[in-house]
Amino acid sequence: MLSFTYLGLALLQLSSAHFVLNYPPSLGFDDELEGNEPCGGQDITFADNDTNVPVGGFSISVLSTHPQAQWLFRATLSQEAPFNWTNLLPVVEASGLGNFCPTGLTAPEEFEGQKGVIQVIQGAVDGNLYQCAAVNFVTGVNSTIGSACTNATGVTATITDQQNFTSSEDTSSSSTASGTASATASSTSSSAATATSSSAAAIMHPVSQSMLSIVLALPLGLMAL
Repeated sequence: MLSFTYLGLALLQLSSAHFVLNYPPSLGFDDELEGNEPCGGQDITFADNDTNVPVGGFSISVLSTHPQAQWLFRATLSQEAPFNWTNLLPVVEASGLGNFCPTGLTAPEEFEGQKGVIQVIQGAVDGNLYQCAAVNFVTGVNSTIGSACTNATGVTATITDQQNFTSSEDTSSSSTASGTASATASSTSSSAATATSSSAAAIMHPVSQSMLSIVLALPLGLMAL
């Protein structure tokens, strides 16, 4: 009886985890505050070791526990409200649980050499959720896709023609990407699937579900108690 109680609590914790921004590293995570704009209840602070993000091309990696969701990836040089957000991609429709990592995102050239904030918004059944990362925008392109950028088996994504969620803050009138596309990720495929638009690409690389697998394995360990 006790084991089933622990199992229920573990599954409840998993279902309420919403999403986590893995890369660039998040400013912080609080599940209860993740619905608070603009950064899920986290203060925007900068440090000397903030992640370098090349404006010519980079990836964003998230872990989602919602099987269906919309995503909006934005950036700004503003360090306090009101924020002048610029879309890095139009709204992305995604399905599937686990790791999701669009690549080929670009930032405006004028961001180069400055500190800024990358914001990720997830729109799901429980409303809009927010995570942010403090970064250094630098020159160049990040052409190396490492273990931080992975897609879970069965994750699919489509770039829409929407520029915003109706309940999120207004974005800048300019966007660095537009168009429609789709992509599918498979952990058994040796080739990467790509999602492209007229001015940007969101590339889905085949990957493992290591982080989600650890979370899903938690209830099994608890059942042995």
